[in-house]
Amino acid sequence: MQRSSPNIAKIGENIAAKHLKAHGYQILAQNYRFQRGEIDLIALQGKRIVFVEVKTRRSLKFGLPQYAVTQQKQKQISKIALAYLQAENMLDVPCRFDVIAIHLSPQFEVLRLEQIENAFDFLR
Repeated sequence: MQRSSPNIAKIGENIAAKHLKAHGYQILAQNYRFQRGEIDLIALQGKRIVFVEVKTRRSLKFGLPQYAVTQQKQKQISKIALAYLQAENMLDVPCRFDVIAIHLSPQFEVLRLEQIENAFDFLR
């Protein structure tokens, strides 16, 4: 299976952060780590916390980027999100989970960026 290099992932996260900022989101954290996992972006949209998983691909050979956010990955993101909300004393703040799927050209130009709001629910 092909793995994206850290460069591709970082490029995608930076593109996603710019996209969110351009749409009025405030970035609260990038690459928030808890135990063995990470949430790519944590943003604030109005009074809602948005946990964002970014998937970036230069080829669609293995399918659309968003399909890489498996149920196991959703559980891991949910666990990290709960830890973040607890650490920030924000358990009463509404939140959602989005996926931003980015398809880049071989020259790293954005061919397609899709933000999937409410991509999944909190999973235990």
